[in-house]
Amino acid sequence: MTTLKDAYKDYFYIGAAANARGLETHRDLLATQFSSMTCENEMKHMSVAKAPGQYDFTVADKMVDFAKENGMQMRGHCMVWHAQAARFLYQNPDGSYVSRETLIANLKAHIHTYAQHFKGRVNAYDVVNEAIDDKNGLFLRRSFWTEIIGDDFLDIAFTAAALEDPDVKLFYNDYNEWYPDKSEKIEKLVRGMLERGIPISGLGLQSHYNVSCLNDFDNIRRAYERYAKLGIDLHVTELDVSCFDPEDKRTELTEPTSEMTEKVALFYEKFFAMLREYKGVVKSVTFWGIADDYTWLDNFPVRGRKNWPLLFDINHQPKEAFWRVAQF
Repeated sequence: MTTLKDAYKDYFYIGAAANARGLETHRDLLATQFSSMTCENEMKHMSVAKAPGQYDFTVADKMVDFAKENGMQMRGHCMVWHAQAARFLYQNPDGSYVSRETLIANLKAHIHTYAQHFKGRVNAYDVVNEAIDDKNGLFLRRSFWTEIIGDDFLDIAFTAAALEDPDVKLFYNDYNEWYPDKSEKIEKLVRGMLERGIPISGLGLQSHYNVSCLNDFDNIRRAYERYAKLGIDLHVTELDVSCFDPEDKRTELTEPTSEMTEKVALFYEKFFAMLREYKGVVKSVTFWGIADDYTWLDNFPVRGRKNWPLLFDINHQPKEAFWRVAQF
């Protein structure tokens, strides 16, 4: 059978996000179909930092070792994020914020521990995740990073990461990257970093879509045209396509309708055709999941709802969307 990694060996790496359980339940599919892997949560700060100065990389190491054993690229996700960060990173025992100097020291210490532990086993890091504000007219998201350190926390993080491992690729990663206002802000952020000489290698485009995004394809293409001009690598980092448009709140479906299946397949077909056009810039494409039996979109954003956003069905068999992507 055609595999994704063989179909795209001359274009870009094809990856999937996995968790510790999926490493067992989806092991064969992951090793057979994909040439890259990302940990869903197992490398985030809260998952590895157990107490100040105390780390446990046991689960992450198991996943990184699996990637190496199967000749896969490994993306490190993620070093710096406002979410899923243990409070001792930025708070004193009494709940007050630490000082700017302390948080910078904690940030650098985390990056040092993280980068040195995985050195030589990780090909790219999402150094900073989701720092842009979603609201029009605002630039950086307000978080403990900006409140304590200031907007220069990104420059500090990327500079520290580059000093730890000059051979690894360093990415800024964000979602809704095709929205016109947000794409302008992402471009502004990255271009400013490049102009200041900050060592950023690439831009991670999360790419969480839904079937209504077929109507937004012009904005998606314009975003790629914008980002391609930055002169850095582009990675699609968290790709999936929800069967539901934002207004559809149904929870009674036990399988996707034929209309949903066709729309998902059509979106993937158009999206990958576009990505192939940008193969000189797009270096990696990662799905946020492996097969439909497990996806973060189950119960989100609608509780009690099953979703089917990936290329393989709940039985790990290729769907119509798979064939539209793999055969071109």
